[in-house]
Amino acid sequence: MKLAAAAERGFDPSRLALIDEFVKANYIDNGKLPNAQIVVAREGQPVHYAQMGTLRDDGTPMREDALFRIASMTKPITSIAFMQLVEQCKVAVDDPVARVLPEFAKLGAYTGGGGAAPFAPMQRGKPMRFVDLLSHMSGLTYGFQNRTSIDAAYRDARLDLSRGAINSDEYIATLAKIPLEFEPGSSWNYSVSTDVLGVAVERISGMSLGEYFKQHIFGPLAMTDTGFDVAPESIDRLVDAYSYRPGRSPVLVDKAEDARLCQPARFHSGGGGLIGTIADYHRFATMLLNKGELDGARIVAPKTLDLMTANHLPGGADLTQISQSLFSEANNAGTGFGLGFAMVIDPARTLMPASKGEFYWGGAYSTAFFVDPVERITMVFMTQLYPSSTYPIRRQLKTLIYSALTDSYV
Repeated sequence: MKLAAAAERGFDPSRLALIDEFVKANYIDNGKLPNAQIVVAREGQPVHYAQMGTLRDDGTPMREDALFRIASMTKPITSIAFMQLVEQCKVAVDDPVARVLPEFAKLGAYTGGGGAAPFAPMQRGKPMRFVDLLSHMSGLTYGFQNRTSIDAAYRDARLDLSRGAINSDEYIATLAKIPLEFEPGSSWNYSVSTDVLGVAVERISGMSLGEYFKQHIFGPLAMTDTGFDVAPESIDRLVDAYSYRPGRSPVLVDKAEDARLCQPARFHSGGGGLIGTIADYHRFATMLLNKGELDGARIVAPKTLDLMTANHLPGGADLTQISQSLFSEANNAGTGFGLGFAMVIDPARTLMPASKGEFYWGGAYSTAFFVDPVERITMVFMTQLYPSSTYPIRRQLKTLIYSALTDSYV
C-alpha cells in the first residue's frame, strides 16, 4: 500500500511504529491473534500500514490482498444502500417496514404472559419503521445474545446461519413468525435489523443485494475485492477464521480452503455476510470521510450522511442508558447510535482520546473501522478471531493512533 509521509500529515512516524510493536508483542507473538492488518489514513491518504501473522493455520504468510470475513462491518454498507433509495424517494426513513415487507404487518411484541403458543400473547403497538431498523430500535434481536426466549427462538430457526440455508423471502417469512422483544422505538437492541433492511433494498430495487452493492457502491468506489462470495480463483487469498478459547490457543473454526464461501450464497446477509480486503474498506471509509464522495463518484449526499451520523437514541441518550443487549456495558458511555453507525457524542465520557462526531463499527471476527471527521482520520483493522469482545484491541489501537497525532485540527 502506497503511503504518504506521516510527518507531513501531522503524525509522529516513530509513534505510529509503536502500533506494530504493541500488536506484535501483545497479540501476535503470544498467539492471541492469528494475524492482523491495519491502515491509518489522514485526509484519505494512508500514513501507516502494517500486516503480521499468518494467512492460514499451516503458516502461509499474510498477504496485502487477503480476504477477510468483515461480518457486521457489512451493516454500514447496507445502510448506505438503503439511504441511496431514500434519496431517490423510493422509500422514506419513517415509512412503516410493512409497506415493503408486508409479512411484518401483524408482527407484535411479546408481553411475557401465558397462552397456548410459546410466545402468546403478543401486543401490537407502534408499527416498525425503517428508522427503527437503521438504528437497531426495531425490537428484533440476535440468537447469539443468549438472554431471552426470543433469542432462543432465533437459534431454533437458525436465523444466524442463513447464508446457504434459505433465501431472502424465506428469511423474512421465518422472522415474521417470532415476536419482537419490545415495541419498536422504545429501546435499543443489537439485532438482525440490518439483514431485514437488506431484504428491503432487494425488494425496492428489484436486484439481489450483492448485485445492488456491485452496481451502486462497489463499482463506483472501485471496491473490486468485496462481495458475498469468494471466486474460486481467489480462495488462496481467504484467511482462516478462529474462535477464542479461555487459557488456550484460538481454535480454527472455518478453514479457508474448505470454506463454503466459494459456493453462491442463497441469502445475502446485509447484517454480516460480506468478504473483502482492507484496501477496499479503506476506500469505503474514505468515501464516508469525504461526506459521501470519492474520486468523483458520489455515493450519497453530504446531508444524508449527516443524518446517518447523528445520534438517534431518544433524548440524546447513550448506549449505556437505553441498550438491552451486549452493548449496554460501561465502555459505551458517551456513545450514541445513528442510522447504521455508532458515534461519539461525549468524548469525555468515553474515557479515551476521541472527537465528538467520530463514527465507527466493527465485526464479530474482531475487525473494526472508525472515521474521525474532525481530525480527518480513518482507520481500518482486520483480523479473524471470534468473538470481537475477547480483547480490548479496538480501544488500544485508537489510543495508539491518537497518541501519534502531533497536529490537531481542533
